[in-house]
Amino acid sequence: MTEKNTHLLPQLPWPENSLEPVISAKTISFHYGRHHQAYVDNLNKFIKGTDYAKMSLEEIIIKSAGEPDHAAIFNNAAQVWNHTFYWNSLKPAGGGEPPAELAQKINESFGSTEAFRKELATAATGQFGSGWAWLILDGERLRVVKTGNADTPLIRGTKPLLTIDVWEHAYYLDHQNRRPEYVSAVIDKLLNWEFAAKNLR
Repeated sequence: MTEKNTHLLPQLPWPENSLEPVISAKTISFHYGRHHQAYVDNLNKFIKGTDYAKMSLEEIIIKSAGEPDHAAIFNNAAQVWNHTFYWNSLKPAGGGEPPAELAQKINESFGSTEAFRKELATAATGQFGSGWAWLILDGERLRVVKTGNADTPLIRGTKPLLTIDVWEHAYYLDHQNRRPEYVSAVIDKLLNWEFAAKNLR
C-alpha cells in the first residue's frame, strides 16, 4: 500500500509471453492487464473514505469476509490477492519434481507426488463454475482444497502454498472449454515448486 492508501497492480514475475504455449501472451494480457487491474481499481474505489483504506490487503480480506454489506470489498480484495498469488505459483519451465523439503511433506500428506498431482487436478477440474484449487498447509499436514469465486484459504486460518486459477478467463482463449487440458499442462509444465516451498517455511 502506498502513502496515498491506494493499492497497485503488482508486476508480473515473468514476461507475458514466457508461459507459452500453455498460457499465451494474449491470455496474460487480458487476464492480468484487464481482469486483475479491474479488481485493483474497484477495490480502491470501494474502500475510499472507509476504515479499509488504512488497512493492508490481507487485513481488508479478513475484516470484510462474511460481512454482507462489504461483499464487493471482499470480492475485489480477495481477487487482487488470489491473482497475485496465482502469478507467483507459475513459472516458465516449471513443473517437474518439488524440492526435497516440500517433497517429503507431500509424501507424508498424500503418499506420493503423483497422488498429490492427481488430487490437485481433480480439485481444479471438479470445481463447479469459477474458482481456485489450492495446496495449503493446515496445521502440520498439507491438503488440497477448492474455493469458489473469490473465496480464499486466508479467511480460514490455513496457509496457502500455491494455487491454480480455474475461472474461464484463465484458460478459455487458449483451451476453450477444455479445462482438464489446461490444468494438466499447468501442473506438469508451469507449477512453481520453489514458491510453494518458500511458503512452507
